[in-house]
Amino acid sequence: MELNTTQLKKKANQIRDDVIAVAVKNGAGHIAPSLSSIDILVALYYRVMSYKAHDPFWQKRDRLVFSKGHGCYAVYAILADMGILPKKEWENFYTPASTLLGCAERRPEYGLEAACGSLGHGLPIAVGLSLGARLKHRQYHTFCILGDGELQEGSTWEALQFAVKYRLSGLTVIIDANRLQAMDFIVNVLDTKNTDKINRLKGFGLKPVVVPGHDMAKLVHALLKSKETTGNVPKVIIAQTIKGFGLKCMENVPKFHFRIPTHQELSLGKSYTGKADD
Repeated sequence: MELNTTQLKKKANQIRDDVIAVAVKNGAGHIAPSLSSIDILVALYYRVMSYKAHDPFWQKRDRLVFSKGHGCYAVYAILADMGILPKKEWENFYTPASTLLGCAERRPEYGLEAACGSLGHGLPIAVGLSLGARLKHRQYHTFCILGDGELQEGSTWEALQFAVKYRLSGLTVIIDANRLQAMDFIVNVLDTKNTDKINRLKGFGLKPVVVPGHDMAKLVHALLKSKETTGNVPKVIIAQTIKGFGLKCMENVPKFHFRIPTHQELSLGKSYTGKADD
């Protein structure tokens, strides 16, 4: 399924509405980290990735490893929208009526490529998938979405070194750079500014590209370029996003890392045009 930019924006708003409604109804708290990555995921699933919704085991499919596994609500919503994951599983997730957990686990029949509840595991898995594609002479591309807080994990940097060493050009690393981790801003935890991220990545032999993470046209352009451009190193995209994007009460507010908004907070409205605004 390939949508144009206007259609992608509408789809992203639809997914936001779905994520907010289901998460609030079911009492699932990781709404804010899920909202920051929706535009990235919509661009990937509905435009960039080679993917067959009717065949999640298609060998030529591009792989997506969603490393910030606690923010997987958008992944669930998209897979349900595409008909891969049963809608009842998504609509009842985080309750006894569903087998879906608050952090993504590996369910290939549902299109979930890896279990990533523990941060720092996703990129090593993605690196292995990318190396496997080369060894098996397969053409699929591997995408991995990290939270910028995950850049504090040693396993992330070991995986990047390996990917550079073995010239895994079939790998694209996307950093959901919403500037927050758990209950505080990253600069207050390890003083990691955006320029520091860029310089460190360059020091590892990478060429990071910075894009606004909620600008669909620029996201699609960067993602397509990362997939099509040849080279001897993995691609890195730093998507500058807003944690809690879409809900005015949540945007850039640390306490909403794992917290359900009250009715009063929800009444502040949305910062995008969605169902509630029609």
